[in-house]
Amino acid sequence: MPKELLEFEKPLIEIEERIEKLRSYVQIEDPRIHAEIEKLTKRSQYLLERIYLKLTPWQKTQVARHASRPTTLDYIDILIEDFVELHGDRHFADDPSIVGGIGKFGDRSVVVIGHQKGRGTKGKIYRNFGMPNPEGYRKALRLMQLGTKFKRPILTFIDTPGAYPGIGAEERGQAGAIARNLFEMCRLEVPIIVSVIGEGGSGGALALGVGDRIIMLEHSIYSVISPEGCAAILWGDGTRAPEAADTLKMTAQDLKKLGVIDIIVKEPVGGAHRDPKIAAQSLKETISKALKEIESIPGDKLAVMRYEKFSKMGVYKEDH
Repeated sequence: MPKELLEFEKPLIEIEERIEKLRSYVQIEDPRIHAEIEKLTKRSQYLLERIYLKLTPWQKTQVARHASRPTTLDYIDILIEDFVELHGDRHFADDPSIVGGIGKFGDRSVVVIGHQKGRGTKGKIYRNFGMPNPEGYRKALRLMQLGTKFKRPILTFIDTPGAYPGIGAEERGQAGAIARNLFEMCRLEVPIIVSVIGEGGSGGALALGVGDRIIMLEHSIYSVISPEGCAAILWGDGTRAPEAADTLKMTAQDLKKLGVIDIIVKEPVGGAHRDPKIAAQSLKETISKALKEIESIPGDKLAVMRYEKFSKMGVYKEDH
């Protein structure tokens, strides 16, 4: 059982606690104990499946933000061999809220870049809760240009509430750094596969999000603003965040229908945090398939296709 159960998972608490108690007696040779554990485990799994079949957008937001949800470094550890992390933007500093480097994905040499939220109080503070400063985006751009120079595919992992809105970040060109990434990613002549693994917020997420294939984990979210921020702006009341989450169309299922993303990756029942290895394996298979689809396309054509892909988003016909 995860250390942190979400509010809507509370019906499982009594069953999970009963299972844990019975497991403390497993050394006792009593078949009834094992039978009861099996029965309760099936009951718990059934309830979990029922709960996760009907998640609201706000509940999905809570899953996407779960404290134990796998981070970029978790996926790198499982998916990337011989990873070498690279640091610094060559202008100001290194930003720990964005990690990146080179490594092997299967039989391919790749560049990997992603947001990193951190774990525990010290880790989250060190990583600035996954909210990059401009030097983070400049580091990401430097790594993308490195990938282009050596003809390596670029894999990005999105997991951020948004870019850091502090005064220092603005003074050092936050908006310009994000805009530059959007501009350059449209032109890079190597395959770019984007994976939204948790929370994708605003331009802070999009600065790593211009790709040939946009993949999204089943219970991740991706939006122009957080539900709390949207509620505060629209209604002056941040407590209406659940209502805002419904309105924003921020779930993988909604975004697939709207054509914003290309692929939804199924998570283990109960979310990726319940079995990170299975979640990583599913993501690996999806990324591999996406790379195979585009890696033979000439770089200049790939860049044109990418630009056209994003140009089509948001186009609609108005009925008169």
